[in-house]
Amino acid sequence: MHAMVLRTAGAPLKLEDRADPAPGPGEIRVKIRACGVCRTDLHVLDGELPGIRYPIIPGHEIVGRVDQIGPGVTSHRIGERVGVPWLGYTCGVCRFCSNGMENLCDYPLFTGYTRDGGFATHTIADARYAFPLGEGDDDVAIAPLLCAGLIGWRSLVMAGQAERLGIYGFGAAGHIVAQVARWQGRQVYAFTRRGDEAAQNLAWELGATWSGASDDLPETPLDAAIIYAPVGELIPLALRAVRKGGRVVCAGIHMSDLPSFPYRLLWEERQLVSVANLTRQDGLDFLRIAPQAGIRTHTTPYPLAQANEVLARLRQGEILGAAVLVPNE
Repeated sequence: MHAMVLRTAGAPLKLEDRADPAPGPGEIRVKIRACGVCRTDLHVLDGELPGIRYPIIPGHEIVGRVDQIGPGVTSHRIGERVGVPWLGYTCGVCRFCSNGMENLCDYPLFTGYTRDGGFATHTIADARYAFPLGEGDDDVAIAPLLCAGLIGWRSLVMAGQAERLGIYGFGAAGHIVAQVARWQGRQVYAFTRRGDEAAQNLAWELGATWSGASDDLPETPLDAAIIYAPVGELIPLALRAVRKGGRVVCAGIHMSDLPSFPYRLLWEERQLVSVANLTRQDGLDFLRIAPQAGIRTHTTPYPLAQANEVLARLRQGEILGAAVLVPNE
């Protein structure tokens, strides 16, 4: 197999040849057809997440075909198309798993972070955490749904029944969630970097009611806002934009430090909450809803060997929608 490998924090990924991995009990091997590139991959590269195990193969928006099945697996078949998400394993017995909160498991493994991921031609996955995808849509179009879509869905649910929804950071997750929100009949307010006309135009194309810079204020207060950009300075801006009793949802796994802000921005029962990972039920719910909502991802495919270039472009905010790596045959 071929893989783009991170050997230490801050280093560029290195293209390596490895022996094809073999699945163990309860596991499957997936021949990868596409893997989306996520901002969380940058946090892995930069060593901003605790407990990273080097060397590691990043990537956690995996679409591929099962090409080998380990002992005890009856849930999948050879040739089946599956998606492998960020949450790659949970213990099933801790207090959180036992109470339906496996996204908060005390002993989890995460794809592309604490177990090898999808910037490769093959990967090993826990069969319990590989979603059947069926045969609709192409592999590249589906890949961003495996994280941007899933985390976006969980954050949208946590935003409650907001009629006027703000989205801060209109990238991979933002442009997917906007489509679901519009399908649900909500009004979408898209906040981008100042001067990012491409992202703002995409928001208009997807039916946004309003689109502007992150420090702008729409005329009407928002019912809720979701922050996808990993920028702590956006929190007081979002709190300022939501109405009394409104909610701000922080959807990233990592964010820069929060600045000091006056208590009056939080007062009047505004809420500030975070999203952590996802559950398998989140995945099943979203993957059922996605075709009903008519979601169309805005994607650009790149060869696997160009992963470093793609990550650099993502860091600079030069990716519109989502980038997807496609392994060479």
